[in-house]
Parts: sequence; C-alpha cells; structure tokens
Amino acid sequence: MRILEFSVDTLNEGVRADRFLSLCCEDMTRSAVQKLFESGNVLVNSKAVSKNQRLKTGDFISVTVPEPEVLDVKPQNIPIDIVYQDDELLVVNKPKGMVVHPAPGNFDGTLVNALMYHCNGKLSGINGVIRPGIVHRIDKNTSGLLMVAKTDHAHNFLSQQIKEHSFKREYMAVCVGRFKEPLGTIDAPIGRSKSDRKKMCVTYQNSREAVTHYKVIEEYDGYSLVRFSLETGRTHQIRVHSKYIGHPILGDDVYYKPFKGLEGQCLHAKLLGFVHPNGTYMEFDSELPDYFLKVLKRIR
Repeated sequence: MRILEFSVDTLNEGVRADRFLSLCCEDMTRSAVQKLFESGNVLVNSKAVSKNQRLKTGDFISVTVPEPEVLDVKPQNIPIDIVYQDDELLVVNKPKGMVVHPAPGNFDGTLVNALMYHCNGKLSGINGVIRPGIVHRIDKNTSGLLMVAKTDHAHNFLSQQIKEHSFKREYMAVCVGRFKEPLGTIDAPIGRSKSDRKKMCVTYQNSREAVTHYKVIEEYDGYSLVRFSLETGRTHQIRVHSKYIGHPILGDDVYYKPFKGLEGQCLHAKLLGFVHPNGTYMEFDSELPDYFLKVLKRIR
C-alpha cells in the first residue's frame, strides 16, 4: 500500500477530482482512478468524496493506493540486448515494437517477462508485480536504452535522480519539416487530452511542467534529424512537443500519420546517463537501429 498526497493550485480550481487525479497519476488507467473513488480511498481535506467533486484552491488530497493485484507474470526466454549489468541494475537496449510491462492485451512477450527470465526474478518490487524493476518507460514503438533496477535501494536512488531532473536522457528522431532555429527549448505543460483519453497534449489546464531541448543534426528535403534531450519525463513528451512546434515525429500514427514501411514513430532513446548507487557516474550510448537507418536512407 502507498499513500499519495497532492495540493490543488489555482490552475485546477473547479476541476473534477477524478480528472485531477488522472492528471497527477499518469501511470494509472482511468478505470483504476474511478475504483479508488468507489472504494473510498480518495480523501479531500480528510473526507471521502465522489469522483465528480469540484476542487478548490488549497484543497489537500490524500490517496491510498492498495497493493496491485497479484498476477502471474511468467518469466519468458525472450532474447534481449543487455548493454550493462551488475548486482544493482542493468541497462537494456529495447527493440521497437516490444511492450515494456504487462497490461491489458499484453500479458506476455513484454520486456518484464524477458527480464524475469534473464534476472531469475531478481528485480526491485517498488512498482509491484506488474512492473518489477521498471524505473522509467519508453513507448512500445520507441526503441533504445532503458534502465532497470534489481534492488529497491537502486530503484529509490535512481528515481530520485529522475525527480531532480539530473537523469540524462537523449533521443534521436526524424521530424517532419525543416526547423527555423537549429536548436532551442520547448517549455510547454502537458496534460491528458479532453477529446481523446489515449492522447496527451500541450495544455495549461490539468497539466504538468514539461521541458524538452532540441538540436537539429541534419536537414533533408522536408525532414530533419533531431536530437532531443529531456529535462522532464512526461508521457509522450517528445512526441507531443514536436507536434506542438509544427514538426511531428515521422511515422507517429497517434499524433501525426503513418509512414509507409514504418510501424510507429521514428524515435530512438540513444543516450542514458545517471549516477550509480555506488556514486559512480555512468553513461551509455547506443547505435541507431536498422529501421531508423533505413528511414534515413529513404529521405536522404
């Protein structure tokens, strides 16, 4: 069981309690948030409230999140590219198309299933049985480096770096169009779309701070190869921010449109840098995968 606490600011004055929690708890599904209200696990100013309660500035919200339902996450002998491994953590180069952790419709064949096999089940338990070891995530159709914790100590140590924005994450992407400025910063808050719950968008209502830095590496006829650096880590952050400035990720069939011969977006988590629990700074860089190189060859 874990306790989450939030304070309502002026920007969220009048917002429904369930919408507010959906924003604050990005890792929870909408149905999971609804169940918290139904079970009386959401308190506003120490009183249980309904999901449609309108919030006021200064309201204090306490949420009791029960232990996750115990499901049988089976170890599976799925080949994975382990870049680095020790007793505390490992770094994996995730292929495009692989789901990170079990979810409705994907209870096997995920990275977690593979990790359970290759690590003999020795993964941190902070995120529960569904997401053992998972400190941060990348989308199914995003390839690249992902760091996994084996111990709870490592998990807490690494999560704190993410919270403090000292965790280094750089991505390479092919964007549509040519940029007016070769480098810049996108500082625009991200929240869930009101029209489509599966999408995120730039909005100043029910949103969280999101900052992305970019640098154009190469330009082609109608496309750009861009390096993105994350200061924050919101859901779909690079995909949403790139679309917001008019340069969506090529092939992003959620925020732009499909690209022939490419399933999902051309986005690769290339570099990962962090301080190991033993105090040593570690940095890993990965080569651009074949699908990415083929796209570059087509547009050059």
